[in-house]
Amino acid sequence: MALASAWRNLPAASLVLPAAPDQGFDYAWLKGQARTLSAQAYDEHEGELPQALLDVDYAHYQLIHYRPDHSLWHGEKRGLEVRFFHPGFIFKRPVHLFEVVDGTAKPIAYNPAAFDFSKSGIDGSQFSPDIGYAGFRVIDETNPEIDVAAFLGASYFRAVGAEKQYGMSVRGLAIDTGIDAPEEFPYFTHFWLERPPLGGFHLVIYALLDSPSCAGAYRIEMVPGENMVMEVDAAIYPRKTIERLGIAPLTSMYQTGENDRRLANDIRPEIHDSDGLAMWTGSGEWIWRPLENPRHLRYNQYADHTPRGFGLLQRDRNFDHYQDDGVFYERRPGVWVEPKGDWGAGGVVLVELPTADETSDNIVAFWHPDTPPTAGDEVLYGYRLHWGHKPPVTTHLATVVATRTGIGGVVGNKREKFSWRFAIDFAGGKLPLLARDAKLDLKLELSRGSFETTSCRPLDAIGGYRAIFDLVPDESTDPINIKLYLEFDGVPLSETWIYQYSPPPLEERRF
Repeated sequence: MALASAWRNLPAASLVLPAAPDQGFDYAWLKGQARTLSAQAYDEHEGELPQALLDVDYAHYQLIHYRPDHSLWHGEKRGLEVRFFHPGFIFKRPVHLFEVVDGTAKPIAYNPAAFDFSKSGIDGSQFSPDIGYAGFRVIDETNPEIDVAAFLGASYFRAVGAEKQYGMSVRGLAIDTGIDAPEEFPYFTHFWLERPPLGGFHLVIYALLDSPSCAGAYRIEMVPGENMVMEVDAAIYPRKTIERLGIAPLTSMYQTGENDRRLANDIRPEIHDSDGLAMWTGSGEWIWRPLENPRHLRYNQYADHTPRGFGLLQRDRNFDHYQDDGVFYERRPGVWVEPKGDWGAGGVVLVELPTADETSDNIVAFWHPDTPPTAGDEVLYGYRLHWGHKPPVTTHLATVVATRTGIGGVVGNKREKFSWRFAIDFAGGKLPLLARDAKLDLKLELSRGSFETTSCRPLDAIGGYRAIFDLVPDESTDPINIKLYLEFDGVPLSETWIYQYSPPPLEERRF
């Protein structure tokens, strides 16, 4: 991350595009446009869509279908094609698109003939060619039945790996997430799609971001594969000081799982897009933080300097644990963020919100810099996004493969107090090489309360070990932070497992 020298007193000016039909284009030009835009007052662009599109409901919007034979680059053997989303319903801000060919940007005008409105009850012929689109999806021409990526809504986008399955989303930027104030959702208002070479199977996307707090320029180069890889470069130009800036924000869903069965009222044992936050710190420590569906909003920041990576992952890949033959949660891709360059001091933030069902994303993770950017700054970040079932880097240490919780105590003995049991399964690393009678130390820390009934023993079913302890909380319902890892003869053998346990109210502590 770099804070360039401040720029001040630039005259207000309008964007060159979309007014000019053919405009020379490159990333430097786009950054200049974003900087200029940030010196102007923010425009909500409300009321720019026809009323028929503002009034359309979800059911009828879903009946607007794009015609595949109108795809951008259709039949040109460029490896990828692009199809557009129609504006309307909740997608009320027009998005303008351009194709970049040999350094020249050409507008992609709205074309009603590209859509089938026959079942939607909407007359597409009434719309002018300047209403724009809502976003776009990228199609692999070798398998045109599936998307490989989609950009739709605010600055949200998502992609697939080898599993061909959508799951969590990424945003261009997060602002004021998890604070006691309305969250700000920046928009990608313009996209430039660089025409791929023949048989290229990669795509370069440029985007202009706008919000009340800032403007920004993005370059995203995507390469589909077993892991979809996106190279992202972002230049942010604040309109004002941004106290809660979120870089590379990841958005996911966690309703219920092995460690959190508070709302386990469904026939499916687990319901989540991701089951944990993984971090590889600047000092080299590997950390795993299981997710929860909390009773109340929870905000945690894990301080770091020059992080090596972080991501929301779906480690549990067992269909039997989900029993969902419709959306297949065991196939959901994780996303690993690989920073490029020195991101300096800050922390990985995890925000967990309560959710009653799986239709709401309630998990957000992002990098938050210690130094708030102010008006006049240029904030530069670069990173890679890896979408798939495994991150591109792994540790030589044993990793957590499951976290389970439930009532504590000794079976057969009368419980005299409330306690909560944790069972953490570790596999990999050097664990399979240990002698059967090897004595591992369970290194355990609590921020409050006490623990008892600790053990660490082999678990042949996974070729690893299971660590068990009972947490005895005090009377407070404030969260308790827990840290644990395995050690043998003074040498750590596992990544660090961290957890935040919120004790139930006293009236619910039945034993």
